[in-house]
Amino acid sequence: MPDSTPDTAAPRLRDQHDYLRLLGARISGTAANQMLMVALGWQVYDITASAWALGLVGLAQFLPALLFTLPAGHLVDRHDRRWMLVGSLLLQAVVASVLATGSAGGWVDARWILATSVLLGIARAVQMPALQALTPSLVPAVLLPRAVAASSSVMQGAIVIGPALGGAIYAWASVAGSGHLGASPGAVGVYGVSLLMLLLSMVAVALLRYRARFERTAAASWDSVTAGLRFIWQRPVMLGAISLDLFAVLLGGATALLPIFARDILQTGPRGLGLLRAAPAVGAVVVGLWLARRGIQRHAGAWLLGAVAVYGTATIGFGLARTMPLALLMLAIAGAADMFSIVIRQSLVQLETPDDMRGRVGAVNSVFIGASNQLGEFESGATAALLGPVGSVLLGGAGTIVVVLLWWRLFPALARRDRLRAE
Repeated sequence: MPDSTPDTAAPRLRDQHDYLRLLGARISGTAANQMLMVALGWQVYDITASAWALGLVGLAQFLPALLFTLPAGHLVDRHDRRWMLVGSLLLQAVVASVLATGSAGGWVDARWILATSVLLGIARAVQMPALQALTPSLVPAVLLPRAVAASSSVMQGAIVIGPALGGAIYAWASVAGSGHLGASPGAVGVYGVSLLMLLLSMVAVALLRYRARFERTAAASWDSVTAGLRFIWQRPVMLGAISLDLFAVLLGGATALLPIFARDILQTGPRGLGLLRAAPAVGAVVVGLWLARRGIQRHAGAWLLGAVAVYGTATIGFGLARTMPLALLMLAIAGAADMFSIVIRQSLVQLETPDDMRGRVGAVNSVFIGASNQLGEFESGATAALLGPVGSVLLGGAGTIVVVLLWWRLFPALARRDRLRAE
């Protein structure tokens, strides 16, 4: 919990030491998770050569998140958020250790990857609401929009580092390693480094000086667990912002298909896959750093809708790209546009949510984000199996633009929203 700030001095983000410690944990944990996803994607496609299998990995992570996130939000509001976050990181560490052991022994197959993907989905069901609820508890309210921008920028920076590092380790270890017949030394290297980074993140979170500032909520009940859903449903601006992200990324996301583009279309290897996964985060980091300094002062709703339209357009550009530089540029533009959406959406949600509701509201937000990411990966894999990878990406990008036009009409209060904080 941040110390009170003297009236004579404005609070500064760099003075919020526990918040900075949480940022360090996010860098390590997010980079580790991204490395895991690079190895999972390349390994399952190497085993199956199937776009459908890539989609199933996303579905395997989405379904447990859908089932467990709302109850997890209730738990986050009733228990120490640090230890909820530590528990989610520990589960991811278990997954990394199992996959490293199995890849070294040569017994990991697509079924093992799908099973451990379910565990990753459960871990994320707890991790996302815990993270979203912790951040506002560690900084003064006046710093929250900048803290959200800085956190998102740091997370995107980790998304740059993680895939690029994961792809490089996979490629290097595949050449340098040897072992059991059927072993995958590249995957072993990535899973091993991910495990170490997750352990570092756990230590950083455990050291946070955080105390809950609200009374325990009532025992678990249907009304209590679903309170966050009702809270969002009654606020059209918040509902429009969250659902816009859901449908836009659900349709426009191409992450699950990157192994296919890397190997079959752009003719590159695991190192190139790492660069493709990192490219959106490069654009996001640039925008995030700018927003952390300047912020969005006016026309927040118009910025949000416009950014999602640019995201859809850049997705179409990526689908049409046939050279690595152009593909990386389109992905970077998509990531930059997505960062505008993330910062505006998260700021709106956190500024309008009371502290004793943050876990449950964050859980609903996590369900929407999880649906847009994991279910979007399944949608991409399924449509790629029918239309091919290029057709899937082009259809998704066009669908995203259609969603923006619909939301402009369906949520006029969102389109007219000027300031991030309600006046």
